[in-house]
Amino acid sequence: MKVSEQLQLRRRELGKTLQTISDLTAMSVPQVSNVLGGKVDSRLSTVEALADAMDASLVLIPKHLLPEVARLLSGKTIGPDDVPSTVDRLLQGA
Repeated sequence: MKVSEQLQLRRRELGKTLQTISDLTAMSVPQVSNVLGGKVDSRLSTVEALADAMDASLVLIPKHLLPEVARLLSGKTIGPDDVPSTVDRLLQGA
């Protein structure tokens, strides 16, 4: 799923209007609509501002950790309790 699609989904989940997001980010409503609709290739700072306006964070995950992060987000257990979690490993730079 593209970042713009994830942001659009998040906006819908929160019930925030384009105008609300516009007010929170100081972007115009058409700009917010174009970014969320994937019509423009936005700067990272723009995407971060939109995510922040929707109480979310943009996170880069190394590809080799994606399967573990997906399992973690799905709520499935990953392994024994004494093994560091994926989040701990990611934050420690493992």
